Parts: sequence; C-alpha cells; structure tokens
Amino acid sequence: MENFIVSARKYRPATFASVVGQHHITSTLRNAISRGQLAHAYLFCGPRGVGKTTCARIFAKAINCLSPSEGAETCGQCESCRSFDEGRSFNIHELDAASNNSVEDIRNLTDQVRIPPQVGRYSVYIIDEVHMLSAAAFNAFLKTLEEPPAHAIFILATTEKHKIIPTILSRCQIFDFNRIRVSDGVEYMRYIADTEGIVSDDESLNLIARKADGGMRDALSMFDKAVSFCGNELRYKEVATSLNILDYDTYFDAVDVILAGDYGAALMLFDRVLAQGFSGQTFMAGLGSHLRDLLVAKNPGTAGLLDVTGPLMARYTGQSAHCGVDLLFGGIALLTDLDARIRVATNQRLMVELALMKLCHLAAPEKKKSDIITLAPEVALPPLRKESAAAPATPAPEPQSVPAPQPEPQPVPAPAPAPQPAPMPEPAPAPAPTPEPKPTPTISGISGRPLSEIMGDTPTDTPDEEEQRPSTPTDPDAQDKIERHREKFLELLARERPRIGVAFETMETTDNALTVRVASQTLHDEILRFRTETLQLLATVAGVHGPIELEVVIDNTVKPARPIRLEDKVKHLTDLNPEFTTLRKTLEMEIE
Repeated sequence: MENFIVSARKYRPATFASVVGQHHITSTLRNAISRGQLAHAYLFCGPRGVGKTTCARIFAKAINCLSPSEGAETCGQCESCRSFDEGRSFNIHELDAASNNSVEDIRNLTDQVRIPPQVGRYSVYIIDEVHMLSAAAFNAFLKTLEEPPAHAIFILATTEKHKIIPTILSRCQIFDFNRIRVSDGVEYMRYIADTEGIVSDDESLNLIARKADGGMRDALSMFDKAVSFCGNELRYKEVATSLNILDYDTYFDAVDVILAGDYGAALMLFDRVLAQGFSGQTFMAGLGSHLRDLLVAKNPGTAGLLDVTGPLMARYTGQSAHCGVDLLFGGIALLTDLDARIRVATNQRLMVELALMKLCHLAAPEKKKSDIITLAPEVALPPLRKESAAAPATPAPEPQSVPAPQPEPQPVPAPAPAPQPAPMPEPAPAPAPTPEPKPTPTISGISGRPLSEIMGDTPTDTPDEEEQRPSTPTDPDAQDKIERHREKFLELLARERPRIGVAFETMETTDNALTVRVASQTLHDEILRFRTETLQLLATVAGVHGPIELEVVIDNTVKPARPIRLEDKVKHLTDLNPEFTTLRKTLEMEIE
C-alpha cells in the first residue's frame, strides 16, 4: 500500500507559474533573475499558508539553475536542480527560527555563510518564522545581513512583520503576500480534484475556500478531509457536515423567513441550528456576513466584492433583489451589536431569538407591523382597571370614591357624561379640538410607548410649543383621580428619575393643578426640564382626560430631598458638618 501524501505537499508548486494567487510576487522575482538584479536579503511576509516558503524555495532553486528556461523557470535537468529535487543540495539551507532563536544559533549561521557553494553560484539561507528570533539574536545578525559575502542570499519569512525590528526591515527587500482569493482557491482545488478523479461541484469548493480564509494550505487540508468523508464525489451537504460549518442554505432559508415576517419559523430554524451543535454566536456571525453579502450583491458596482463563483452568485443576486436596503443596513447593525454583547451574555439563546424577532419585525409588511404595535395596550391595561370592578363588562364612568360630584358645568363645554379610562379617549362632543392621544408607558402593566421615551433626557416640548396647542376640556375629577393613583405614579416616577420622584412625594393637588415645593434652584430647573414627560406619565397612570398644570415653587423651609447619588451624599454630609472633610483626609477615606 502506497504511503498517502497530503495534497498540500503533493501539489506544492515547484515553479513560479504554478504558484496560486501571488502573481505580483512571482513576476517581480522572475524579472529580477532575468536581469541579474538580485538583492542580498529578502523578507517574505503575509498570512499563513499563502506560499511564502514555497516561493523562497522556488527562487532559491531558480537562481542556482545552470540552464534556466525562458521566463527564469528552472530546467529541472541540471545537477543543481536534481540535487534540490532529491533533497541533497548543499546550496540551499533552511533554518527554523522558532526553535533556533538564540545568539549561538545565529553565530553558527554566520560561520556557515563564509563557506562558498560547491555547485551553483549562490548559497541561499531561508530563515522561516524569523520574528521568533530574540532581540540579542537580531542584533547579532545585523552585520552579516547588511554586508554578507557575494555568494550569500538571505530569504526571511514571517507571518508577523510588526515584530521584526526596523534595523532588519531596512536591510531587506520586502514582499507582502496576499490572501488567496476564493476564486483562485476554487480553481486550484478543481484542478486537483480532476487530477485525482474526484467529482466536485462549485458550491462544495466555494464552501471550503471561504472556510480557509485565504490560506491555500488550510484549504487543501480541508479538501483532503472532505474527500475522506465523502469519497470520490464531493456533495455540498456532506462537505458542510464534515467541516462542521453551517451551509449557505441555512442562511438563505433564514433570510426567506425573515422577509416573510414569520418569527415563529425563524425561531424553529434557529432551534434546528442549535440541535446540530452550533452556537448562537456562530449562527449570528454567519447571518451577519450573509446580510453583508446580500447588500454587496444588490449593487452591480460592488458585486465584485462578493467573492463567490457560479450558481452561488446567482442565488445571492436573486435574494438580494427581494431585500430592502433599510432591512439589510438595520440587520447588519443589529447583528454587529449583538456579536459584541453575546460573548458575555448569560442567556445567549434568548438574545439571538430576540434579534431574529426584531429582524422579522423590520421586514414585516406595514399591516403586520401595525398589528404587532397595537397588541401591547390590549394586554397590559387590566391592572389599571382594578377600581372599576363594579362594572367590568361595560366602559362605564370610573367609580367615584368621593361622593360629591360637581353640579355646575365647567367654563369650557362639558365632555360626555363621564370620561372613559380607555387607551384612546373619545373627544368631548363640544366644538373643542380633538384632544391629543395619551402616551402609554409600558412599565408595571401600563401599555404603549416605553417609559424611557416618556422620561427621555431630551424634552419633547418647549414652552412656546405648549402655548400654541389648542385648549382642551379639563377633567372635573382630575384631583380625585390623582389622589387615588398617587402611589402608583410616585413608584413609576422614582424608578426612572429618583430625584424628581422624591420631590413629588409632597405634591399638593387642587382640581387639575399640582404644586411641588423644592429647596433648591437645581431641583426646580430639573423638574421643569422634564415637566411635559412627567405630566404625561401622571395623566396616563391616573386616567386624567385634559390638561394638568404644574407649579414648582422654591421654598427655603422645605427639607432638602434626601441624596440619591454617592457624590450628593458626600456633599450632604459635608454641609451638615464641615469637619467631615477633615475626618476623610485624616483617615485617608476613599469614596467608591
């Protein structure tokens, strides 16, 4: 039985023409040989498995060939070429700097450099992983590298150019190797498959080439693994299974269900992915890359950035035609943000499922979006109707805990017999303009707009805008409603803005007006800054239909609000007793 040789070794290029994906390097080296313009030191740098050491060996063989052919290719027949092919050449020396990185190893190399070649014109020294040399070894190598004997040529190879000291870089001609393009990798693997009598399809080879991430050696290793699993016919599904990667179909199917707005199908698809042993992070990263590819394929000018070939390119182009640019941009931004947070998440599955549902919402038709948005108020309103248990079946007027109703009508034409506590109250039949829709926070059973929007840092209205609003009827039962829902309002307000919540604990209500007394100008300004949002929250919680007025009064007799933040507590203690600062300095106390 013959010994098996892996494809990376068996099909390792032996000529400049057979090197894959590095035409700019091979052309320069061939021209240098043809013109006799050989430098004494070269540095080959680039990612792993892209041909650095291979090109160094071909170059070393070519400059010693006794009968080079046209284009500076080796003849393969002379004594120098035969000795190189048979592994007995004394002109080409390879040193692994990863295991020979000491000063003593470099001194042995410099001693060896003095010996001229027995056959051929040059002694070539290939030092692989040169960045592993110690600082002392680099310094010992400097003089020899700068002024070597005329017969000596050094070729240094590294994957980490930034680790090499500048004095070494300045003494070398530097060649930067590129990653192997997917199309080049596919073409070379197809050549190997045809040579070995293996049937393959473009999708299988594309999958391998993209998984290799620009490394030809990695691609050939995965090619051998896939052949071992599939036999003499590479089938796309089996190749994906053997390499333990998600296939293209998974992401194409995911985008199809997202475009349909079917979050249930999206969750089931993700469940199947987890059942196959893949993590949520892997799925999200792959889906983000797929959306990027769709965005690139959508524009003919950028389609060249999509490094795929054959029928796969047609699939990307076809699906991208059904995807809106807003969906693709929003999806990429969402998944990029998720990728940064999912690594530290305690429940990765929930985060991925939430992202899928958001994507389905982004892609859903407008009708479906409106249906989703209006679900929240119906579900969350019942906790606010506990006081109306006497008549739950009809939208009757809210029961009064204080028995004295107002006998006289308000100056403005009165509303209907009693206001309704529904999510969107009907305007009074009077000729007044239609009242504004009530905002509906979503904390603690209140539905609608999130409280973070109501209590946002940026005020939604300015005083001038408020003055221009049309007048609306006041609620005759506003004071009673506010008093009955006082605790609920203070609880919600304290969650979002504790300082304002503390100040409102002593609020006074009269009809549809509030009076809040504070001890400082700072708190006075802060309350006025968020005045509109605070009153909107109160109106929603208490079910008040009509405007609510707020007056903030600075009263020096009011006890200052208890400090909330750490720095406020320190200032409060210092104000109570100035010696607190001296005590802190004496005891070297740190406030953390």
